[in-house]
Amino acid sequence: MASNILSIGKSALNAAQIGLSTTGHNIANASTPGYSRQIVVQAAAQAQNFGYGFIGQGAEVTGVTRVYNEILARQMISLQSTSAAYTTYGNQLNAIDNMLSDEASGLNPAMNDFFASVQALASKPNDIPTRQTMLSNAQSLASRLNSMDSRLNEIEQGVNNQLVSSVNLVNNYAKQIASLNDIIEQSISTTGNVPNDLMDQRDQLISELSKQIKTTVVQQNQGTYNVFIGNGLPLVVGEDTYNLVTTTSPTDPSRIEVGYQSASKVTVLGASNLSGGAIGGLIQFRSESLDQVQNQIGQIAVALAGAFNTQHAQGLDRNGDPGGILFNIPVPVATSSSANTSNGELSAQIVDPSLVTSSDYRVQYDGSNYKITRLSDQTSQTFASLPLTIDGLTISQASGTNNAGDDFLIRPTANAAATMSLAITDVNKLAVGSPVLNPTLGVGNTGTGAISAAKVDGTYASSPLSTALNFTYTSGLPSTLTLAPSTLPVTVTYGGVSTTYPAGAPITYTSGATISVAGTSFAISGAPANGDQFNIAPGTSTGSADNRNGLLLAGLQTAGNVAMTGSTSKNTFTTAFSQAVSSVGNKTRELKVTGEAETKALAQATAAMQSESGVNLDEEATNLIRYQQAYQAAGKMMQIASDLFDVLLQIG
Repeated sequence: MASNILSIGKSALNAAQIGLSTTGHNIANASTPGYSRQIVVQAAAQAQNFGYGFIGQGAEVTGVTRVYNEILARQMISLQSTSAAYTTYGNQLNAIDNMLSDEASGLNPAMNDFFASVQALASKPNDIPTRQTMLSNAQSLASRLNSMDSRLNEIEQGVNNQLVSSVNLVNNYAKQIASLNDIIEQSISTTGNVPNDLMDQRDQLISELSKQIKTTVVQQNQGTYNVFIGNGLPLVVGEDTYNLVTTTSPTDPSRIEVGYQSASKVTVLGASNLSGGAIGGLIQFRSESLDQVQNQIGQIAVALAGAFNTQHAQGLDRNGDPGGILFNIPVPVATSSSANTSNGELSAQIVDPSLVTSSDYRVQYDGSNYKITRLSDQTSQTFASLPLTIDGLTISQASGTNNAGDDFLIRPTANAAATMSLAITDVNKLAVGSPVLNPTLGVGNTGTGAISAAKVDGTYASSPLSTALNFTYTSGLPSTLTLAPSTLPVTVTYGGVSTTYPAGAPITYTSGATISVAGTSFAISGAPANGDQFNIAPGTSTGSADNRNGLLLAGLQTAGNVAMTGSTSKNTFTTAFSQAVSSVGNKTRELKVTGEAETKALAQATAAMQSESGVNLDEEATNLIRYQQAYQAAGKMMQIASDLFDVLLQIG
């Protein structure tokens, strides 16, 4: 009986000692990231039958387990991935929002100063300082566009660097998880016991992995994990790993893409395969916001340069010469995919800046037809051959020939803001005067007919008037106008309906209708008398004091010149930029609100996980006292057993 008591005391002492060690281990790791509280699983030892009944044989420790809730862990991993994506996206977009909305360094102040100087020049067309101010503000506007695009390129380079860093982290975590899978499997197979600390280390790696990309874990036999990323791509299968890689974009050498390596093949992954985590946030930011903003700023640069060049070319400069271009219009970017099997190269040219959208375009050749897709809304058109024209662009074969399956990317405005520049530096070459003198009435007119100021269109500069145009009114039913010289066709527009009269044909008179001839347009209104005349004369070198083209240049500020994708209406430059700023601001606020909600949900899930798995020092202190008392009691029991042995020895 004394030996039985000694054995029971020894088992109690052992259980208390293990409890003290486990409690101490919990206390030591209270601040260790990913550590799960461990508890001793204790059971009564097998009782022994002594004939008169079963007598207990003390206690035994059946195991030491960690307190871990798999459901809460999965929820926390999912929320962590989502929260990281929103946080990454929001931080990146916030930098663009600050840049665009800055009252000092944004685009609006530069545009306002530029248009104010154009209006000032229209008021003082012959003033040299005013001309110099206008040129300086034009240069400042171009420089502002350059610097904004440069900043966007810096942000894109930052995205490239972060993608490389995140991909390296993912691969590193994968190797560590696979290594732990191997060790854990061997430990369980050899001892039958779960290595709690190794399990915690692996779960912590899973947690860190989910911050980089969406992570899904499937537990296998013997405690191993199979880990899948994104939309189901295997990353770790038992002891085997698969790598993510960073590679140059097939159609943009300056862009880093994330690829998936299987065997010797690398597949470039799209945004749909890289959801969640920092990688998903970066890819989504770049495809949904960064590219869009860069294209929108470039579109404004193209539309502004095109509109001013067209109007400036219709004027006369201070020397009486026709105006040239005011801004150098950037050339669209056309790249061929590195996967193409031919030597074919495409080129793109802007033929109508007012129709150019902020979208990129994909051109695919199937061997007989060219399919062009506007990527902003995924609308497609098919052309049998090149060149093809779409949205103010003409796309042509630059060199070589194309094979079936070839793929090309056209970016009309991607680098427009970066390369926009001022085309003239001589203040005397600012074409503020009109190439057409104000229309005049015939000296002998007796009716009440009037003629408006004349405007010229984009065709006038290439074929300016060499002689005056004279219209003679003839009364009758219908009343008509006759043009001399009679070698030019005339188009009359009224109520949105245009009618073209061949050269020499009588022109039906409609009061207030717009008359267009030889690139010049004006309106005749009122009630002319029979034989009344209306004259249009070409401009002369006296254009140095003329401000009519300057007024038309100033009027571009409120004219619609920026195309809207999927719409026939157009925005002003200021409205187009304001919409870009508003879009970025709204998206930034959306990400902030959603991100805060996800962060709060993550905090709640983490708190729930910690309340179950985390170390509570107060509780552990209580356990210390409990196990200490159990240890002391077990020791006392063994002392009693020793005393009983002494009694037996004395009897003997």
